[in-house]
Amino acid sequence: MAVRLRTANKRTTSQQKWLERQLNDPYVAKAKAAGYKSRAAFKLLEIDEKYHLLKPGMRLVDLGAAPGGWCQVAAERIGLADPSGRRRAGISAEAAARAHIVAIDLLEIDPLPGVDFLQMDFTLPEVDAILKERLGGEADGVMSDMAANTTGHKKTDHLKIIGLAEMAVAFAEDVLAPGGFFLCKLFQGGESGELITDLKRKFATVRHVKPASSRAGSSEVYVLATGFRGHSPAAGEDEGE
Repeated sequence: MAVRLRTANKRTTSQQKWLERQLNDPYVAKAKAAGYKSRAAFKLLEIDEKYHLLKPGMRLVDLGAAPGGWCQVAAERIGLADPSGRRRAGISAEAAARAHIVAIDLLEIDPLPGVDFLQMDFTLPEVDAILKERLGGEADGVMSDMAANTTGHKKTDHLKIIGLAEMAVAFAEDVLAPGGFFLCKLFQGGESGELITDLKRKFATVRHVKPASSRAGSSEVYVLATGFRGHSPAAGEDEGE
């Protein structure tokens, strides 16, 4: 049975719609029951169940990580220690020692066991070096569930999310190890062709993914690129050297 708000007259129309959607969303209830910080955790769970991205001992970057649902899922899958400091079953000591997540967001995130949080803008030039130092090397995967603030104008909002995704791709190219993966939220539309073409040059396989836990009627889709080909030569650099 759908839940209706009794205090709707105290909220704007958009606030009412958002709250009613949250109250009637089964994944919100499932996330709360499972201890996840957001329903988005189930999107990453579904994607990983199908494509097996997250492996013990990985070094990962989570862009736009707040409130931390993706970090929680990734921490479980790559073998980070639980809150008590115990190594998870089936994870070797070597993999547990290597496993690391650096989460980046402009917003503050409550501490999560094993997750190294940077509250800063990932587009700043100094972030790449800071991140590699924190990770202990290059990343095995870059994940982004970021979404730009909306204006209500569909074309403008779509261009904003594409621009954000393009910056995430550039960031991933700088920090990924060869063979690494890139997972990023997009919204379906006609302006993503150039972005996909760019990814196909840089990764062995590029596919669109639509988790069942994405909201019904949402144009949200994820692009998953695997098999990073390696860093492009700098301008003027001899590729044969």
